Amino acid sequence: MTEDDSTGRCTIGDWQRAYRDEQADPAALLGALVARLSAEDTAWITRADAAHVQAQVARLDPAQRATQPLWGVPFAVKDNIDVAGLPTTAACPAFAFTPALDAAVVVRLRAAGAIVLGKTNLDQFATGLVGTRSPYGEVPNAFVPAHVSGGSSSGSASVVARGLVPFALGTDTAGSGRVPAGFNNLVGWKPTPGRQDMAGVLPACRSLDVVSVFALTASDAALVATVMEGPQPGGPQRPGWLRSPLRIGIPRIVQVDAAIGYDKGWTQALAQAEAMGATVVSVDLSPFDAVAALLYDGPWVAERYAVVQSLIEARPEAMDATVRAVIERAKGFDAVSTFKAQYQLDALAAQAAAVWQDIDLLMVPTAPTCPTRAAVAVDPVARNSELGRYTNFVNLLGLAALAMPVGFTASGLPFGVTFIAPGGSDAALAGWGHAWEDALPRIGLPGAGGHVLGAGLRVAREADRLPAATPAAVPTMLLAVVGAHLEGLPLHWQLTQRSARLVSRTRTAAQYRLHALPGTVPPKPGLARVADGEAGAAIEVEVYEVPQAAVGSFLALIPSPLGLGSVQLADGHWVHGFICEPWALAGAPDISAFGGWRAYLGSLT
Repeated sequence: MTEDDSTGRCTIGDWQRAYRDEQADPAALLGALVARLSAEDTAWITRADAAHVQAQVARLDPAQRATQPLWGVPFAVKDNIDVAGLPTTAACPAFAFTPALDAAVVVRLRAAGAIVLGKTNLDQFATGLVGTRSPYGEVPNAFVPAHVSGGSSSGSASVVARGLVPFALGTDTAGSGRVPAGFNNLVGWKPTPGRQDMAGVLPACRSLDVVSVFALTASDAALVATVMEGPQPGGPQRPGWLRSPLRIGIPRIVQVDAAIGYDKGWTQALAQAEAMGATVVSVDLSPFDAVAALLYDGPWVAERYAVVQSLIEARPEAMDATVRAVIERAKGFDAVSTFKAQYQLDALAAQAAAVWQDIDLLMVPTAPTCPTRAAVAVDPVARNSELGRYTNFVNLLGLAALAMPVGFTASGLPFGVTFIAPGGSDAALAGWGHAWEDALPRIGLPGAGGHVLGAGLRVAREADRLPAATPAAVPTMLLAVVGAHLEGLPLHWQLTQRSARLVSRTRTAAQYRLHALPGTVPPKPGLARVADGEAGAAIEVEVYEVPQAAVGSFLALIPSPLGLGSVQLADGHWVHGFICEPWALAGAPDISAFGGWRAYLGSLT
């Protein structure tokens, strides 16, 4: 597992340049790569043979090279995702079957020209964060083999880190697409749940699972994610995060392993965020911690049991003992406890949602430590459990996440952080990943002079950082509020309930008048634009980004004489905002001189 494992073509861009600039033959390049794959490499469960690869190459049309973004680019697939003609084992030989069809995400990637090289090892049934729970062998860390690779997507991370393929698919329920990225100096993309067609993916927890992407660069991860999710309704959307400076939340109490140098890695990450101009905000993660505890200590483990029920009841000895013990916890839950846990999750989700009013992004260590394989063997459950400290809550709350490299400890272990954002922020998260990568300091392995890709494959070049595609954003609209919906006032909950995010506190253009509407409960103002030549004022407003899907239910709560129209801000931009029908302003006191509703309310007391 050294630099010699690499073909020299590490990124998607490297493969594209080989075909475009060198006129390389895909049959020759991929044939040579397949011949080099070792049968002793525990990262693989099934390697596609030469005939299988060449059959895929034969379907490549040279005329489509310019239009297929992954034309001739090899990739690997975690072995709980179906590839037609290759066994799906989920790292359990007794469970294995050979599908006739590709998983939906594999269909999209092959349609973009990508070539499957094989199926990769994993913690059995995607149950684990260590990469050691497989009868096909443990997958060692690509840098320090005595340490774990992370799981459950262990093999996918390993083959990308060592340059065997430029990207690989994993799955992520509790961190399986992020922890291996952090342990192997990779980018780990975990999309918002529900953005992908999950057909042909063996579930771990069907209600939570996503397909993740391991890549060497943020650009490659975003490109693959874009291809997998396909066209989104409504077309391209603004990615969000207009606020400057960006507000990055960090845990009020950070738990990292100083014995392996993770404390210095975290300090370095904070310094980089601040050097990029972000405002760092300390936040209380206790609601997120409580959500995380539900994943394995709550009834969601029953979803895992549902997948393997026939096997675990008929042939329990065929399963990894630790995996079986984890899944059998499901027997301790009934329908009543399931509903109670869902109610608890709903309450915690409301508490967690409030955090996003103060921050745009959450930055956490991808994992608090990286244990040795020997330590995991001594206490597999405890060592595994501690790795989910910053990952387990993400899918339960419907959030998006992106694991990014930071640097290396003195012992040569990678350290990484994960950026977490509200669901639907995938496009903005991709943009931040590009910026983070571009700002990485000149650090790396001993003797390296810059941002090292994977396991010391080479130093990143400018071309590695060019964004090729961005996942679609959830459609949103900007909404200016002027009265009872302002933060801290009686109707603000109507915005937070709809996952609205504060973008800015500003004022309108100086062409408005504000009136106190009599008899409204709670008290509300009416905003009206004056005619050209009339005296107006700039009125205090708060601008929120609101998911378009939630706008209809919000409109239903707005009573006459108020409604939504267009409001011009002080910087000249127009946004949607509250306006008032003219008839209601007759006899309503003009309070424009106060400059806003808050100041007016303050004058009353």
